[in-house]
Amino acid sequence: MLKNKLNITDQIELSKVEEKLSKQKAKQLFDSGDINLVKIGTFEGLAYVHKYLFEDIYDFAGQIRTVNIAKGHFRFAPVMYLEPSLKHIDQMPQATFEQIIEKYVEMNIAHPFREGNGRATRIWLDLILKKEIKQVIDWNLVDKEEYLSSMERSVVKDIEIKHILREALTDDIHNRSLFMKGIDVSYYYEGYSEFKTEEL
Repeated sequence: MLKNKLNITDQIELSKVEEKLSKQKAKQLFDSGDINLVKIGTFEGLAYVHKYLFEDIYDFAGQIRTVNIAKGHFRFAPVMYLEPSLKHIDQMPQATFEQIIEKYVEMNIAHPFREGNGRATRIWLDLILKKEIKQVIDWNLVDKEEYLSSMERSVVKDIEIKHILREALTDDIHNRSLFMKGIDVSYYYEGYSEFKTEEL
């Protein structure tokens, strides 16, 4: 159970409130134009997105985690290596689709925050794609199980995740509806599907 600003002590209630509040913030991020303030392809930019989404819920929003975390059998970057790892990711090239996905995979391995990494990092990924190759991912076309299993395997080999995401690319980069639906799918990957972003 994560300590939160709302003093919620029930995990199910926290999940619901977190989904609702952070989806409202994702919508605001797009509609207010604040999304244009993100420093593309940097940890600073990712931390801005994370803080924006989760600052109403968690004190650690936008802050580098101070504990080691794992998912299933996989341990994300140890805390002691996190800062050098993030500096390295900042310097990775992002001129082509392949380079951008390689950078995304590395950021996923880093998993810099205590919670909410996937949701913030998928927005961060789309912003890099939008700037560098004038495309974004239509997340509606990316199957949840295929995506999650290929992300697990991407630590060793990233061919599969590159293929899955390349197949879902679109030139429709300014489409508000596509962004909002993408947020819903991104949350669905993590088990959150109570609210539709557009309706909040």
